[in-house]
Amino acid sequence: MNDDLSSRAGKLLQTLVALHIRDGLPVGSQTLRQESGLPVSAATVRSAMSDLEERGFLHSPHTSAGRVPTAQGYRFFVDSLLQVKEDLDQRAMEVLRSELHPDRNATELVQTASTLLSTITSQAGLVTVPRPARQPLRQVEFLPLSGDRVLVILVINQREVQNRIIHTRRVFSEEELRDAAALVNARFAGRELADVQSTLAQELAAARSQLDDYLSATLDMAQQALSDEPGTRDYLIVGESRLLEGASPQELERLRELFAAFERKQDMLHLLEQCSAADGVKIFIGEEAGAEEFGDYSVITAPYSDGARTLGVVGVIGPTRMAYDRVIPIVDVTSRMLSAALSV
Repeated sequence: MNDDLSSRAGKLLQTLVALHIRDGLPVGSQTLRQESGLPVSAATVRSAMSDLEERGFLHSPHTSAGRVPTAQGYRFFVDSLLQVKEDLDQRAMEVLRSELHPDRNATELVQTASTLLSTITSQAGLVTVPRPARQPLRQVEFLPLSGDRVLVILVINQREVQNRIIHTRRVFSEEELRDAAALVNARFAGRELADVQSTLAQELAAARSQLDDYLSATLDMAQQALSDEPGTRDYLIVGESRLLEGASPQELERLRELFAAFERKQDMLHLLEQCSAADGVKIFIGEEAGAEEFGDYSVITAPYSDGARTLGVVGVIGPTRMAYDRVIPIVDVTSRMLSAALSV
């Protein structure tokens, strides 16, 4: 127990937060005394609640004499009072095991993880899409289209297949494209895309004047084919409508502001990049997420990997009065199962 809070005050705060999460209503002193099970008078409970309010853990809505937790109260609850459930719902575990299997490619897996988190927790699920540059190149193929257009087929990270069309600075024959793909595969297969991009850029800059036209054009084509496209770093949010369920008119206005924050992708990606560097589950309560639009909401995330490197994060966004004891372990298990599927 934190030294700044007595065991009795901690018990009352723990009970009040649990009641508010369950019912969504301000909690009065009489209800709190009964639900806490402490052998104290209502006057003692009222005094303790006043003290908690002065410390910034609670506040009193204008329409009620009861109290509700503040973001600071929720933070103390999560850090010091929360008892996370050790046994997850077996049905949820079965669904996660059946859907997050290694036969799916990375894109399907991360999209499925976000959808499952939303469904299981009844919150909005989120996931950052793996950055292609962090993944190894397995194979590339170049197929001729009309004029200077070439279809590029990239096989990444064993299962991921991406197609893109590029424009080359000269027209290549089918045989030349086949030879160019063989050259790229022989030199770069198995290396991370970011490493390949860096090497190609250096070689083109240092030796463009010394290369014959075909080889120079081949390296230029390979650089185009393997470069990140604008916007390749992205995230998905699934189940935003779940946040609307039962929302009051005042809450709807705050949700509109939150959804606007979702659209400002750079703000969200900055937050999620912080999470990807974390070791395990990370919890942001209210404005800890970096914007005032998150004032009434919490973000819970955990990183996922392919066994060798962190690829991104999965998580949920929901009201601050979410069931943390259930949501935290679900996010944790989902990230671990997703990592296991991507590591095969």
